[in-house]
Amino acid sequence: MRNGTRVLALWAFSLTGLGAADGVDFSHDIVPILKTHCAECHLDDAKKGGFSMNTREDLLAGSENGAVLEPGKGTESFFLEVLTTDDDVIMMPPKGDRVPAEQVEKLRKWIDGGLAWEPGFAFGKAGWEPPLQPREVELPKAVVGREHPIDRLLDAYLAEHGQEPTGVVDDVTFIRRLHLDVIGLLPSPEETETFLADASPDKREELIDAVLARDIDYAEHWLTFWNDLLRNDYVGTGFIDGGRKQITDWLYRSLVDNKPYDQFVRELIAPTPDSEGFINGIKWRGNVNASQTREVQFAQNLGQVFLGINMKCASCHDSFIDRWKLEDAYSLAAVFAEEPLEIHRCDKGTGEMAKAAWIFPELGEIDAEAARPERLRQLAGLMTHQDNGRFTRTLANRVWHRFMGRGIVHPVDAMHTEPWSEDLLDWLAVDFAEQGYDLRKLMRRIVTSNAYQAPMAPTPDAADSEEYVYRGPIARRMTAEQFMDAVWKLTGTAPGTPTTDVLRMKIVPGQFEEIDVTGQWIWSNRAGTPAAGETVTLRKTISLERKPSRAFAVISADNEYTLFVNGRKLKDDANWMTAEAVDLGGVLKAGENEILIVARNAGSGPNAAGAFLEARLQFGESEERRIVTDSSWQWTARQPDRRGKFGRPVEDWQPVKEAPGPWAERLAPQVRAGLARAEGAGDRMVRASLVKSDLLMRSLGRPNREQVVTVRPEQLSTLQAIDLANGEILSALLQRGAERRLEEHAGATAGELIDSLFREALARPATEGEREILVELVGTEPAKQGVEDLLWSILMLPEFQLVR
Repeated sequence: MRNGTRVLALWAFSLTGLGAADGVDFSHDIVPILKTHCAECHLDDAKKGGFSMNTREDLLAGSENGAVLEPGKGTESFFLEVLTTDDDVIMMPPKGDRVPAEQVEKLRKWIDGGLAWEPGFAFGKAGWEPPLQPREVELPKAVVGREHPIDRLLDAYLAEHGQEPTGVVDDVTFIRRLHLDVIGLLPSPEETETFLADASPDKREELIDAVLARDIDYAEHWLTFWNDLLRNDYVGTGFIDGGRKQITDWLYRSLVDNKPYDQFVRELIAPTPDSEGFINGIKWRGNVNASQTREVQFAQNLGQVFLGINMKCASCHDSFIDRWKLEDAYSLAAVFAEEPLEIHRCDKGTGEMAKAAWIFPELGEIDAEAARPERLRQLAGLMTHQDNGRFTRTLANRVWHRFMGRGIVHPVDAMHTEPWSEDLLDWLAVDFAEQGYDLRKLMRRIVTSNAYQAPMAPTPDAADSEEYVYRGPIARRMTAEQFMDAVWKLTGTAPGTPTTDVLRMKIVPGQFEEIDVTGQWIWSNRAGTPAAGETVTLRKTISLERKPSRAFAVISADNEYTLFVNGRKLKDDANWMTAEAVDLGGVLKAGENEILIVARNAGSGPNAAGAFLEARLQFGESEERRIVTDSSWQWTARQPDRRGKFGRPVEDWQPVKEAPGPWAERLAPQVRAGLARAEGAGDRMVRASLVKSDLLMRSLGRPNREQVVTVRPEQLSTLQAIDLANGEILSALLQRGAERRLEEHAGATAGELIDSLFREALARPATEGEREILVELVGTEPAKQGVEDLLWSILMLPEFQLVR
């Protein structure tokens, strides 16, 4: 199957899911137009001609003379005709100013885009207001032995809606669904075989507990979710000029250690230096709209992430869609502000200054006169207050959405919308709090239910959101990261190192004490104390018989350093109180290698200076070589260029001397932890959540995270279809993967290659019919092109791409 055929084949089964984007915001663009020009006759209690616009359903129902519009057909609609005609018999509004042409165009785009409507919103009446306090729910009586609390609640719900509960999926479907949902990885054939062979009645609960206990796999999967939600990334706007700060290490540790969610949120709102990047937001360059200042970002992000409240409307003007006012948004923003904060309405100053306050004063108040750290501490306590039911409901709803395909409140950022089962949401929220805000226990509660293990229900039509009735879980597309992890696993093409520098292991106190560190702190052999600003280049040349299979190092310097290996800059840092891990595997080679450390002293006068490096080079499973800073290194006062090269040969290399100072004892724990960071990852595959996005991941829906992202697009786009069909990145991975599989399965028949891939990708063997078709594709004597096409064919199956 060649690329042209691939495009046609992919489009045949995928592009039917494409949805047009309207490019118009309902809350900001449409609501004001309708309120301004249509309210007198068709909103609230007014219903002239039998036509109301209070809800989407009313609008679609039309007038006493029939329908006035059809989603997707704006230009043809009678609705727009009466707004643009000169016929005074039918023109609307019948008196007063006409609707401006640019507003008519917005209405046309809105209709063409499907008539998007804010869920739960209606003109003329107050929207459903969720309770603030947690609510205890009495569980209904169990039906036919289905004792799980979630099943008892849902069985009662289904009975009320004339539905019957379904059974559960088979073991193959269950193990694949569970692995992808909880840890983001495909189950291995060995894991699947062991599970299928287990005859114990409790084997599903045992598997659930085993998968949830995989700390690193769990953390590296859910890192994607929280990176999206907390705007955390590794490259992008703000990182170069200091206008943005990562929280990756704090977030990774929190997930590995399963930090209680209330503590997790308190540390984000009243942060440590490691977690302050979230509330600090992004400092945009140049002049920005008042609603994009760091203070207002703070209010918007806290409201959206932790409470499911849209503060973006209210940070510009009083919200059109719910009860939040401009004053509410700015009061929350003022908690973060370090200086008096003027309220801006639609980007124009009002002259009124915001007063720091909490949006739910029933739970307590913030001392507006307190210092900023104390205000943040008070806010953190109020957000996580035991009586703040909106806090726990929002998180429970997000996790339910991730596992079940649709939130109990839909969409997940519209928590003012009435849930389809208030009892289920309230019970989950209270149970979550009672279990110590333990995220994994919340997940366990959901995945142990028959509801989670049920067959997939039909995907509901987005246009019918108001009439949604729960029938079961909904199939979901893999995230970009899940897809890439699966591809890398099947093809053996995962990156060698993460973009982000995290310790990929669970830390246990005292575990690094046994790591042997032999490197010495070194500096030039000049007499006396090094001068402030003194810069030296330290060098070590090593000869290797072959390229190491793995190589990593830990480096530090007082005060700053830049590390070059074989002319390539690998690391720099200007904090003498830290030691950094660095991967050397991609730059060391067989033959001669040169390591340069350009180190600079700081201070205002002569003071101690030193540099340190300890490297481990591994050759196969048992052979290791160490490279450390010691008396064998040399130094020069000359400095290389930015490529690590000297313009002319250095002729004054001199021996170094050991540099006594406070660093060895102070940084020893960090050095050991850094070595453990590199060593602890072992042969663990680098996950897509740990590397920066590429064009393929971006087209598959990974966001740039400059805004909070709580839900990624579910529909396949044209760009995704093209990238999956013949994009360069995926094609290169498949080519390398085909070579690897032929090497690893030398002598295997086409049928054996097909079966092994099916078991790894789909957790099942190929059927006879599938095998017959694919043997013809691969060829009786498997070759690279045939295996490449086999890989592609499997990756394009909906069964592969969907979590179901």
